[in-house]
Formats: sequence, structure tokens, C-alpha cells
Amino acid sequence: MNQTEFMQLISPFKDKLFRVAKRLLVSTEEAEDATQEVLVKLWTKNESLSSYNSVEALAMTMTKNYCLDQLKSKRAGNLRIVHNNFTDREAPLQKQVEDADTMNWVEKVINDLPEQQRLIVQMRDIEQCEFEEIAKFMDMNETAVRVALSRARKTIREFMMKTHSYGIA
Repeated sequence: MNQTEFMQLISPFKDKLFRVAKRLLVSTEEAEDATQEVLVKLWTKNESLSSYNSVEALAMTMTKNYCLDQLKSKRAGNLRIVHNNFTDREAPLQKQVEDADTMNWVEKVINDLPEQQRLIVQMRDIEQCEFEEIAKFMDMNETAVRVALSRARKTIREFMMKTHSYGIA
């Protein structure tokens, strides 16, 4: 496989790899490095890529594993999972402040979720992945993914209801 064919193969999901890496590593630079590392590893395997059912699933798994390794390493000890691509540029200032506060609370709850639930929320609610794809990526069955997602959403919902109703009831 030549370089052009390789780029055509990975082009549809390259940005998704970066977003997953960014979600796990937070730092744009770290996410770019992780994405680059995965692409280099895929390139070294380019002759055997046709033997995989889904190159995208392979790349996503490689990205997840690379990022988790980085998080476990000493040099990444201060990284944390964050999600803040929520902005509404047309909203009035007070609404923007309220939205930012809500996102900070949701982010806090997501950060406190178990790793598996964090990844599933990221993939389903942010990346809009299908349950089948998440199941392959997480090495789980679809029912387990649905249960984990439901539990994660319930935790987030309960925390937000408790936070927003504090002092009112």
C-alpha cells in the first residue's frame, strides 16, 4: 500500500482518533503526539492492514491503549480527562456563565466516573459512535455498554439534579 492509499484509508477517522486522544489526555500537544504515534504504528503495519475487519476499530483501540499508557506514565501524572467543547456564541453573557458553570459541574461528574464509563460517555454522547462500535472498542458486549452508559448518565443526572435543587426544596 502506498502513502496515498494509506492516507485515503485513514482519512475518514483520523480526526476521531485525535478527539479520543484529546479527551483522554486533555493537552492538544499530547493528543497530537498520540495520534501521530498511532498513525506511524499503522503505517508500519500497512501491509497487514487488509487482514483486519475494521482498520478504524484497530486504530481506535491503539489510540485508547497508547493514551492510557501515557496517563499511567510518570511524565503524564498531572493530566486529567476534561471535555469543554461546549460554547454558545450567541447567548447572552449570563446564559454563557450559567452554561459554563453547568459544563464545569458535568465535567467534574464525568471526571469522577469510572474509566470505562468515562470512555463510553465520550464515545456515545460526544463522538456519536454506535453501540456496536463502542462494544468492539471496549471489548464488551453491547448490552454491557448500554448498562454502563445508563449508569453513567444516571450518575450525572442525579448529581446535577442535586446540585441545581440545593437550597430550593
